[in-house]
Amino acid sequence: MESFPKIISVDDHTVEPPHVWRDRLPSRYRDTGPRIVRAPLKEMTFIGGRFAPKMGAPGDDGPLADWWVYEELHRPLTRLDTAVGYDRDEVRLEAITYEQMRPGSFSVPDRLADMDVNHVQSALCFPTFPRFCGQTFTEAADRELGLLGVRAYNDWMVEEWCGPEARGRLIPLIIVPLWDAELAAAEVRRNAARGVRAVCFSEIPPNLGLPSIHTDDWDPFLAACDETGTVIAMHIGSSSRMPSTSADAPPAVGSTITFANCCFSMVDWLMSGKFERFPDLKVMYAEGQIGWIPYILERADVVWEENRGWGGVADKVLRPPSELFAEHVYGCFFDDAFGLRNLDAIGVGNVLYETDYPHSDSTWPKSREVGEAQMGHLAPDVVERIVRGNAIDLLGLTADGLWAGAPGA
Repeated sequence: MESFPKIISVDDHTVEPPHVWRDRLPSRYRDTGPRIVRAPLKEMTFIGGRFAPKMGAPGDDGPLADWWVYEELHRPLTRLDTAVGYDRDEVRLEAITYEQMRPGSFSVPDRLADMDVNHVQSALCFPTFPRFCGQTFTEAADRELGLLGVRAYNDWMVEEWCGPEARGRLIPLIIVPLWDAELAAAEVRRNAARGVRAVCFSEIPPNLGLPSIHTDDWDPFLAACDETGTVIAMHIGSSSRMPSTSADAPPAVGSTITFANCCFSMVDWLMSGKFERFPDLKVMYAEGQIGWIPYILERADVVWEENRGWGGVADKVLRPPSELFAEHVYGCFFDDAFGLRNLDAIGVGNVLYETDYPHSDSTWPKSREVGEAQMGHLAPDVVERIVRGNAIDLLGLTADGLWAGAPGA
């Protein structure tokens, strides 16, 4: 393309620097809150969709790694957290230290430089240690500390990661205390007051031991998002269970079918009645790709039309699911030529672009080239909407594509 628009990526990731909780938690929690410990790795597997690292004691054999330690959790930094800059065949399931990762993973100036290399203007970043919807804190035993941990992360996200140094180019994405919908609503409102317009949520909450979207339990949280214009962002894996077929299936199986969780989740939402009750609610699916969407919408409409009487949705889903999708749901992709060839069946206004920096699936530093190759058949105004325009509208960015709540934006 002669002039490819500057990208607004709606799915990148930050690797939190060691000081996030150390500097923000009360002093009584310094030794129990999330902290980095350097220790050997004894063993690490990722089979059947489950990640299982084992931390060694000082003096044990094994490569040294930086571990997040929090209550009973020992979670190492891994090459999969920050794979950009490495040859694909060199990206393996291994534990690393901060010195072994690309600085743009955790440093704002280095991130902006890597965005410049990749033709990216602005980026929305999901968490790493809290996991994709903050479930690390939801699983913790000490709820008081967990709530402080959530708030500390959000303060760091807004004030530092997306602070003055970022110049509006990094877009804040917060987490909430998922164990209490009222507390979650309060955290949404607290951050909406300082310009935040996106919050992480689980694609399939029951997998985390939480209520499903079909209950009324989440209504305080949903009402807060509806009233403040806060987008609910769901990343693949935000249910702590990646799709797989068996306990011994290699990771390649799950990596091929990661979209399945988004598929299940979207049908949940379309058949939940929540979009009827909360008419301004918006949800987006990060890293789910888009090629699967047309058939699911077709099937959901058929089920709604023919089976709603016995299907349990006649009294709460009052319009065809495809209409609800068009008004409320956004699919996100980084590499989906098939989906772009079927864009008319999805909707130009329901598609967002992403680069997935710094993960192993990332198209960095060639996200522009990938976009040009896959969108070459589309009109320039359509490309503009997909690559940046839809994100500007959805996330309430300035006309220039910057976070409006940032100093000087």
